[in-house]
Amino acid sequence: MIHSLRLPLACDLAGLQADLDAVAPSQWHAHFNTGYYDGDWSGVPLRAQPGIHVPLYTDPTRTDFADTEAMQRCTTVPALLATIPGRLESVRFLRLAAGSVIHEHRDAGLFVEEGVFRLHVPVRTNPDVECRVGGQLVHMAEGECWYVNFDLPHALANRGATDRVHLVVDGVVDDAVLEWFELASARG
Repeated sequence: MIHSLRLPLACDLAGLQADLDAVAPSQWHAHFNTGYYDGDWSGVPLRAQPGIHVPLYTDPTRTDFADTEAMQRCTTVPALLATIPGRLESVRFLRLAAGSVIHEHRDAGLFVEEGVFRLHVPVRTNPDVECRVGGQLVHMAEGECWYVNFDLPHALANRGATDRVHLVVDGVVDDAVLEWFELASARG
């Protein structure tokens, strides 16, 4: 079972930051799992299920996803998504504001061996963000692409003075995704 893996993906960090800056303040929504965090954990759906009345929520019984109005403001995110294998589903910017904490929890079934994956691309972060997964620290730098097994117990804390914002992409595993992960594992 893969714990975490940095994946080879060319990210235009300046372009992703410009896309983030293009998002309207009114498009940010508090995360619906309010019992999981203290502070500000919020996001902007860029690709979501049409008609969902709870922003950032994904109905696991549905497979229909479409770009949102916020995605229309982005130029770099769509180009990046086109380079990621697999069937992509939910895409969003997620922000953990300075001083905020996400308590330890598990996202059951969210791991590549179960047929799904979640990628994190840090768009803005700081060295005082602590991400602990399965008892291990995972350090993700701006512009990197990471797969993390979020079925494991995980918690985050932003002890820094600036917000941490990641582009988060969920998808369905296929042979191309497995080959991509194998290539990354072989590179170490």
